[in-house]
Parts: sequence; structure tokens; C-alpha cells
Amino acid sequence: MKTKLLRAADSAAAAEILRAGGLVAIPTETVYGLGANGLDAAAVEKIFAAKGRPQDNPLILHVKDASWLARYCEDVPPLAYALAERFWPGPLTMILRRREIVPDVTTGGLDTVGVRCPAHPATLAIIAAADLPVAAPSANTSGRPSCTTAADVMEDMDGKIEAVVDGGPCRVGVESTILDLTVQPPRLLRPGGLPLEELEQVCGAVEIDKAVVALLKPGEHPKAPGMKYRHYAPKAPVTVVTGDADCAAEYILDHIAPGGGVICFDEFAPLFAHYTVERLGSVFDKAEQARRVFDALRFFDHTGVSEIWAQCPDETGLGRAVANRLKKAAGFHVIDADRRDEKLC
Repeated sequence: MKTKLLRAADSAAAAEILRAGGLVAIPTETVYGLGANGLDAAAVEKIFAAKGRPQDNPLILHVKDASWLARYCEDVPPLAYALAERFWPGPLTMILRRREIVPDVTTGGLDTVGVRCPAHPATLAIIAAADLPVAAPSANTSGRPSCTTAADVMEDMDGKIEAVVDGGPCRVGVESTILDLTVQPPRLLRPGGLPLEELEQVCGAVEIDKAVVALLKPGEHPKAPGMKYRHYAPKAPVTVVTGDADCAAEYILDHIAPGGGVICFDEFAPLFAHYTVERLGSVFDKAEQARRVFDALRFFDHTGVSEIWAQCPDETGLGRAVANRLKKAAGFHVIDADRRDEKLC
């Protein structure tokens, strides 16, 4: 199969591929998604095959706007519409009860489905032209860092899918925040491009699921993407160092082996001049950290580093999502530099 590279304006061509049961990588404000007709079980199966994705890892339906919620979801609570009015289009996925029209393969066999409206004009135009919900996980090979450019997608998916729509670099850089609205209080299943603090302004109390801070155990069923399996991992093993940024940098310097790599805040890059370094952004700029985190992880697959050490932001604002992605890339191998002892979560 030859993968076509489409322009952002080629919404009709992309929509036709989706209607015919094909796969199209689509740009969003968060990361690139690997899209198929979310109501076509055979088409959705192709997503799992192209990515090498476990079948019990549910997908997200991307919709045109909140008026589509009732098409694919039952018992939609008023809170869902309040959240959609405030944050859609945008990086918020809501878990709701699904209608039977949504096939089991899309939901990982669950009676719930994740739904979001992406904030990218090209993908909104594709959804409208196709007039169907687009099931789309991140457009990377399963387990690898997510894709924030069309070039990243081509690296992973060239020859496996019909087309990639080049909508430019993703402006957010981490996947959507996932909020479960089938429980009370609502539960954060994945931190993402919409900070928890903003959700709390609308929802009040929000619980944080244990999968945000640790991998699910064998036999536990994921309710949303990214909950169960090691994600975002480059080829070299990653160790994440939390705590005060100065202490984290000192710890890394004391423990890194020759030939190692470092993901660090801009302010600390000069300390690691003798190592392969990828800058995460300023310690004070979490939006930039979110935009860079996947690029940093992907970068090391093109080097010969034997190990990767990563400074980690605190878990306020977008820092919670950046920290989550780094920790998942490390398989939750985390060291607290403030305590100077190792913990395996």
C-alpha cells in the first residue's frame, strides 16, 4: 500500500477514504490520530492491526459537536453538555454510556465510549464531510511516543494506511484529558491537554483514577486509552526523576552512565554538555513542555544512547499530563530526588 500525503484542505478526499472503510491519519490540537469510521467494525479492526494495538484498549470517537452526543451515547448527563459548551472543540474526552450503534471493537467490549470534539479545522471538516464519528487513537505504533507532526506519522505508518493529512505541528502536544462521567464524582482517567484545575471549575470535585499514577495490574480492564499498557516508550530505558529541579539535575549527574541521554529543562542543559540532550522547555513553561515531550522521547530513537534520564515537572496544570507521559514511558520507574531513594510503582 502506498500512503498518500494529503493537504489540510483535502477534506473531501480524506472523508471518502473513511467512508470506504480505510484509514486516515488526522491532525488534532493534541496529537495526530489514526482515524477510521467508528461505526464500521471491520474498519476499526484495521486500526488495531496497523498500530499493533491490544484489542482491549478502547478508542475515542471524534465528533463534529455536542449535538452528536445523543447519536452515539445514552443517558447523557447535563454535566456533559456543560463541559462541551465550555471546552469543546478542545482536548477533553468524556466517557459516557454508549448506544448499540457503536461496535464492541471500538469500545474494547465496554458499555461506555469516549467522545471528544477536536479543535483542528481540518479534522472538523473531515468529520463533517464524512458525516460519521471518527474512531482515532494516536497515530503511532503501539507503545511508541505519540506523533505531533505528519512526518512522525509517516515514520510509523507509511505503507500501512491509505493517507496522512498534514495539518502542521500539534499546538498542545499531549493527548486529551479523559473524564469518566458515568461515576459520581467524575473520575480523571487520563490527564491531558485540559488541566484538572479547569475541569474542577465546572465539575467541582474530581477523583483521580489509580491508573494515572500506576499501571493497571494483569486482569484489570482499561476504561480509556492509555490506562493499562506501557506507552510512549523509546527504545532505550527511561528513568524519571521527580522533585526539586536542582536536586533532580544533581541526581542525574551523579548516576548517568557514559553514552546516556537526558531530557531536561532548558535551564539545566549546560550541565549535561557531555551527554546527548533534548530540551523539554523552561522549567516555568509547562505548555512548552507539553508540546515538546513526545518529540524529546522520539528523538532518542535516532541516537545510540543506552539509557535516558528525564527531569519531571510538578503535577500542577499541564505538568500533570507531562509527568504522566514521562512516567508511562519509563514504565513508572521513578526516582524522587528530594528523598534520594528509588521506587518502582
